[in-house]
Amino acid sequence: MKLQVSTLLMAWFGVLSCVQAEFFTSIGHMTDLIYAEKDLVQALKEYILVEEAKLSKIKSWANKMEALTSKSAADPEGYLAHPVNAYKLVKRLNTDWPALEDLVLQDSAAGFIANLSVQRQFFPTDEDESGAAKALMRLQDTYKLDPDTISRGELPGTKYQAMLSVDDCFGMGRSAYNEGDYYHTVLWMEQVLKQLDAGEEGTVAKAQALDYLSYAVFQLGDLHRAVELTRRLLSLDPSHERAGGNLRYFERLLEEEREKQSLNQTEAVLETQGGLYERPVDYLPERDVYESLCRGEGVKLTPRRQKRLFCRYHHGNRVPQLLIAPFKEEDEWDSPHIVRYYDVMSDEEIERIKEIAKPKLARATVRDPKTGVLTVASYRVSKSSWLEEDDDPVVARVNRRMQHITGLTVKTAELLQVANYGMGGQYEPHFDFSRNHEQDVFKHLGTGNRVATFLNYMSDVEAGGATVFPDLGAAIWPKKGTAVFWYNLLRSGEGDYRTRHAACPVLVGCKWVSNKWFHERGQEFLRPCGTTEVD
Repeated sequence: MKLQVSTLLMAWFGVLSCVQAEFFTSIGHMTDLIYAEKDLVQALKEYILVEEAKLSKIKSWANKMEALTSKSAADPEGYLAHPVNAYKLVKRLNTDWPALEDLVLQDSAAGFIANLSVQRQFFPTDEDESGAAKALMRLQDTYKLDPDTISRGELPGTKYQAMLSVDDCFGMGRSAYNEGDYYHTVLWMEQVLKQLDAGEEGTVAKAQALDYLSYAVFQLGDLHRAVELTRRLLSLDPSHERAGGNLRYFERLLEEEREKQSLNQTEAVLETQGGLYERPVDYLPERDVYESLCRGEGVKLTPRRQKRLFCRYHHGNRVPQLLIAPFKEEDEWDSPHIVRYYDVMSDEEIERIKEIAKPKLARATVRDPKTGVLTVASYRVSKSSWLEEDDDPVVARVNRRMQHITGLTVKTAELLQVANYGMGGQYEPHFDFSRNHEQDVFKHLGTGNRVATFLNYMSDVEAGGATVFPDLGAAIWPKKGTAVFWYNLLRSGEGDYRTRHAACPVLVGCKWVSNKWFHERGQEFLRPCGTTEVD
């Protein structure tokens, strides 16, 4: 039986070949890996069947020969006295045993290896594994989840049980270590030790975890604990060469400190905290506010402000199409005015747009404000594609609908952008409009700045994934089929800096959105300028 690459498998190869790694940046593309793995399992099962059939033949032959030889060996001369037995003995040794040798030497794995070899070129890369590990750590930080909670898979809104083994936790810690992220290295190597102490079995040994952990705490400045952990490592593996050298080095540093008779304040705090370390400060000034909003904390929707928010039917300045079927409009924020529209897209339209967009998805980029060049960034983790009206009638229909709702022309707007967020997918706080020092960002379009944003939610999200405005203290949660709209520019044309916003990491679920950025040109009489700079 010769294994063949299935037609379905080849079809998935066609899909996967369009993807340039970075699977972790799009759950939509990661679903392709599920089907690829399913086909790989089927190929493995076929290989097992071939091996079992082969072993069954060999076993049958062995049983037959065992019965025959036990009889012939009891009376060799008497057995061979019969000419037929003599003939069959010669024939077996000349023909049958060589045939068995050929059977044993048959390479049953060739078909499976061929399938695996073809698929391997489309497998996730080291970059994907590292990106996936970083995504889990991002969720860990944003939503204040400890490693034990993540390891047990106890996340809100999950339908499936998923746990991290001790080897998985070790992989997380090692990924952090390789990135120079000693804070997360400590957290995950401690989780490895916790699960090993609880009796869980794995390929990783305690000594390996202690090796990483001791050096990570040293890098965090906790010299006393580094010495303690290194001694523990050496008690498990006295021949560990690097640990011996590290211990001598750590002890020499401690001795120098004793001679100075003064420990710096940071080390004193680390020692008294019993192995708890502060998360390093990073490049984002509003990190704490942003992440608090993502958790639903710190929302400044006071009772006084809430009284100014209303629901109404919206007819788009008496647009004929909306007079017949107005949209339900709900105020999400008063100033700047952010509104949500309901039933903007049907399930059928959403599925069709996702179907068109999926083959075109590519890692979402940002424009470098200094060079104007599009580039990927760690603070934007998603894949996006741009749809033209010629791609499908549904795109033109949705564009017209957004024009009717907003009262703005789509003639100078950007193409419909569709985005799918990956593991821990996010877009950290940013402005949609170009600021004064970025005036050339949209120069190539010739349509001015981005005056407004219309954001369609094309999926529900079980946990996380909110759109937050750190300066306002506002958080807007995805609801499938709804859309939110706000102006990025004041009527004077100046940027409204209060609209700095972010897409929170997706904790559980698959987030799909589409958006339309309206530009200034063509809106002069649709949204007239104000008389002052702050209008």
